[in-house]
Formats: sequence, C-alpha cells, structure tokens
Amino acid sequence: MLTDRETLLRKLHELRSEHRDLDTVISRMALQISDQLQLQRLKKRKLLLKDEITWLESRLIPDSIA
Repeated sequence: MLTDRETLLRKLHELRSEHRDLDTVISRMALQISDQLQLQRLKKRKLLLKDEITWLESRLIPDSIA
C-alpha cells in the first residue's frame, strides 16, 4: 500500500511531466501562426500545474519547527 508521501511523489512526477510537455507544445505553437485562444489556454493550464507542483513540494518538505 502506498504511503501519503509516495502518492504525493507520484503525483508530483506526473504534474512535472505534464508541465514539461505543455512547455514544448507552447513553444512550438508560439513559433507558428496558430490559435491564440488555444495558446492562452495552454499557458493558463501550465501556470495552474506550476501552482499545484509548488503546493505538493511544500507538502513533501517536513516542518522544521516540530
């Protein structure tokens, strides 16, 4: 059975992977003449992923005041 820490680490890995994939897609779309609305949506999703990654990372760091 997975511990909370293992579950968080797995989720963190998935989010980082999706974040990198979106970065690649956004970079390619920015070089082409493409749908600006779709590009904005991808950038917004990327920012939301970054926020979730940051939150998960903070959960994985043990409290220093214990």
